[in-house]
Amino acid sequence: MRTLNRPGLGVVAYFAVMFSLGVYFMFASVQGDFGLFRRVQIEAEVITLKDERDRLAEEVAALENKTRRLSDTYLDLDLLDSQARDVLGLIRSDEIVLN
Repeated sequence: MRTLNRPGLGVVAYFAVMFSLGVYFMFASVQGDFGLFRRVQIEAEVITLKDERDRLAEEVAALENKTRRLSDTYLDLDLLDSQARDVLGLIRSDEIVLN
């Protein structure tokens, strides 16, 4: 008669621990702080921030252009007239204001 040799409790415990560690590290590589999902989220945030940086750079360039056009060395009279009308609410004496 033949008897079955069952693996010892230590072997079963060893494989259970190794399986648990494998599952833990697999979960951490996908969901953890440095996992795949976090990486995708960071890359999307990078794209958003680069777009905002480019938009702000264009805005700064436009403001620098206006500043240069209103400087002492180069005065754009049309821009000065437009700014005086918008900011100070000035009008010329020959104009009629309609509300």
